[in-house]
Amino acid sequence: MLVPVSTILALALLVFPARAIGNNVQMTLTSDYNSHGLTRMDYSGESNSRLNLSALESDSYTVLQHPRFSNHRVRVKKTMFCDPTVNVYTGYLDVDAGAKHLFFYFFESRGDPDRDDVMMWINGGPGCSSSMGLLMELGPCNIDMNANSSNGTLWNPYSWNQAANVFFLDQPVGVGFSYADYGESIQTTEEAAKNVHAFITIFFETFTQFSGRPLHLSGESYGGRYLPVFASEIYDQNMVAKREGRPQLNLQSVIIGNGNTGISTLYLGRYEIECGTAALEKPVQSISNCVRMKIALPRCQQRMQQSCFDQFDLINCRAAINFCDSEISANMWASGRNVYDISKMCVGSDLCYDEVTAIKEYLDMPRIRELLGVETANNFTSCSPEVGANFGIHMDKYNTPTQFHVAGLLDRGVRILIYAGTYDWQCNWVSNKMWVDALEWSGSDDYGRTPWRNWTVRGRVVGEVKATPLLTFASVRGAGHMASAPSRSSFCAFVDFVAGPTRQT
Repeated sequence: MLVPVSTILALALLVFPARAIGNNVQMTLTSDYNSHGLTRMDYSGESNSRLNLSALESDSYTVLQHPRFSNHRVRVKKTMFCDPTVNVYTGYLDVDAGAKHLFFYFFESRGDPDRDDVMMWINGGPGCSSSMGLLMELGPCNIDMNANSSNGTLWNPYSWNQAANVFFLDQPVGVGFSYADYGESIQTTEEAAKNVHAFITIFFETFTQFSGRPLHLSGESYGGRYLPVFASEIYDQNMVAKREGRPQLNLQSVIIGNGNTGISTLYLGRYEIECGTAALEKPVQSISNCVRMKIALPRCQQRMQQSCFDQFDLINCRAAINFCDSEISANMWASGRNVYDISKMCVGSDLCYDEVTAIKEYLDMPRIRELLGVETANNFTSCSPEVGANFGIHMDKYNTPTQFHVAGLLDRGVRILIYAGTYDWQCNWVSNKMWVDALEWSGSDDYGRTPWRNWTVRGRVVGEVKATPLLTFASVRGAGHMASAPSRSSFCAFVDFVAGPTRQT
């Protein structure tokens, strides 16, 4: 049974109700046109004019700068792309004095864009473009695999912008249409977090129509590493802003689908997915391979605990991971199955979906690049091996237990939703459940006492959920790694089971 849930956004906006922070702040701007035809917006402080997104041009970028981020600027333009029912914008975040350029898409809400929340979505990797989330998962349109549409995409009635204004950000540089002028790179999540905070701050403080709106950070896969760190950076910088009497970002929640947050439980979960019945009714792996994996698991866990978690040692941790990959993961990679949905065989690219190749071909079309305002001559990059290698050099996935960030956010009142499709092997639901159950935070006893409940769609059980006012975990039966793919599932049923307890708080 395939029941992916693309309505998690609407759920999340109910699970994570808005709490106003600060006051709306009016920004003063002056504009001029430079020799490149770009509109430049600078802060002056002499009048009370507001800049509204709808006032942007479609044939040139408007440049936004902020005095506290002298090495950053945002360029944004109106774009007739993907969803004809709403205003759409694309642009770049320029960082490091303009040497690096992060591409983004922004879709206003189909509901009430002047009142609805704001959400940022990122894909994982590290090094994969968020256009995959846009064009094959939760975005306003999906790639047309049958080439029946006039513009190459199909309108998605279950898009997350049904209920929120949504960003899709390609980060770090080298991903999607993001690029660097001189080959610079970003190699750690902590470094990337500073750029994400700057981007969101410049946007909110410039387009004052969004000031004070609830902000939700969402994503999947390596987003389980990215998002808790990004949210922590935003929260910590909010505390600085509060002390200095400046406006704060109204961070409300972090939403992670099939994330890799709890690395310590990853291999245990993978074993259960392929050698147990946690995903399918019968194990997909051979008995001989499962026996070998079972014998190797204790050594894998011991080496990881000693070298990656008790005291991080880059060389020894890398050796531990290499051992675990060789003894626990190699058999699945060799099986030809789709590691993101073990009910299927791998097709197309390394990511096992034909849609990935189709998206690359679509976004590399000259007319689409021109429509979006793409500047780089480089081809679109679905997932960058170079970016992945750069993060791997620093062992970014392992050098800091990211669940500590999750605990810190929960203790400070930021709501967390973890959801996972049961057919995923790569960042599986068993692993996610294990680290969430073991999470040490002020509400852990309450979470432990909370019972699991079924949730249904049209009378059929499609997942299990445990929900407390701050932390919610949901499994999605029959969904894979991309559990946010388009679905006809009723979000109302999901809300009835998941949002009920938190709506009472």
